Amino acid sequence: MNSATVRNLLVRGMLAGLAAGALSLVVAYLLGEPTVDRAIGFEAAHSHEHEAAVVSRALQSTAGLATGVLVYGVAFGGIAALAFCVALGRVGRFSPRATALLLSGCALLAVYVVPFLKYPANPPSVGDPGTIGKRTGLYFLMMVLSVLLAVAAAILGKRLAPALGAWWATVVAAAAFAVAIGLAYAFLPVVNEVPGDFPATLLWRFRLSALAVQAVLWGAFGLAFGELAERLLSPERARPASGRAVAAAD
Repeated sequence: MNSATVRNLLVRGMLAGLAAGALSLVVAYLLGEPTVDRAIGFEAAHSHEHEAAVVSRALQSTAGLATGVLVYGVAFGGIAALAFCVALGRVGRFSPRATALLLSGCALLAVYVVPFLKYPANPPSVGDPGTIGKRTGLYFLMMVLSVLLAVAAAILGKRLAPALGAWWATVVAAAAFAVAIGLAYAFLPVVNEVPGDFPATLLWRFRLSALAVQAVLWGAFGLAFGELAERLLSPERARPASGRAVAAAD
């Protein structure tokens, strides 16, 4: 793949990430922000210390949220596009659309779901401020381990495919990934700083909304970028069937 194609895919990846970020922003605003407000209300009702916020809650839930989500979408869209350039043709005989969807699904699993299951997201009022550095470090360590183990599993499946066939090579690689992640879960420390009187329903809704935002982000990115990549790399295949029929008639 030449540098011009890589550059075009990078631009398309960032645009697809921006579009996916806009969709996930809607989900975050409609599902996530109400639970954040309730969590902040719970903290205010149970705390005797009231400090003035540096940034107002109204600004956090609008411009701050939009900036964070959109920048996140563009950044990860660019990274995913570069990963797509490496993966295309190396993970199987998939079309650009299928490769983009497969890559998005694997990214959602490795970058978010696996770390989330070990260290799930908590509302801003939950957790000891003194341990935020430790908790952040453990989360990113789990994320890095998950990504590296996912790459290792993909390489393992690729090498086993000639001997076992694509199906069983994939099964063995997935099982190896699950075992390695299970060991990481077992050896990394547990973090549980949720107060005993914190509403369980509110905590569940916050975590579910956080997962929904990521699922929409990566799902929308996979569909949008897959379509853009297909049109760039396989324009004949991306053209609708009616358009191909007219072209053939001409």
